[in-house]
Amino acid sequence: MAKLKYTVIKNPTQYEEYCGLLLSLLEQEGADVEEEVELLTLLIEKWESDNTVLSEADPVELLKSLMDEHNLKAVDLSQILDLSKGTVSKILNYQKGFSKETIRKLADYFKVSQEVFNRAYPLVHSINRQYPDARLMNTVKEVSEL
Repeated sequence: MAKLKYTVIKNPTQYEEYCGLLLSLLEQEGADVEEEVELLTLLIEKWESDNTVLSEADPVELLKSLMDEHNLKAVDLSQILDLSKGTVSKILNYQKGFSKETIRKLADYFKVSQEVFNRAYPLVHSINRQYPDARLMNTVKEVSEL
């Protein structure tokens, strides 16, 4: 069996090596390097998606970053999420937490794990200040009788 020229990236050293190889291939011209460029790009993107620490980012800041990266505005996001522009504004301004459905739609649209949006973060709206993090907004609360 012939040895593969490239394998799945398993460590940062191999990642750096493949990035360097990709850069040198991109400087070359010709159809013969096209397949190699595509393969290296795929392997590098896979490594980056598996090893980027998105889960440590604030979910709202991450969403804003992804919106910038995809050239989306709040109005575009409201259509993607099927939410009002006001609700999207409240989410982006830390006044409302992500619902489970919103998390699912964001993860599906941006092709990331739902976990990156399902993290605790503080809300700034006075009504929600009693909750230490946004995840508690979506829990059932005991209602006392008068």
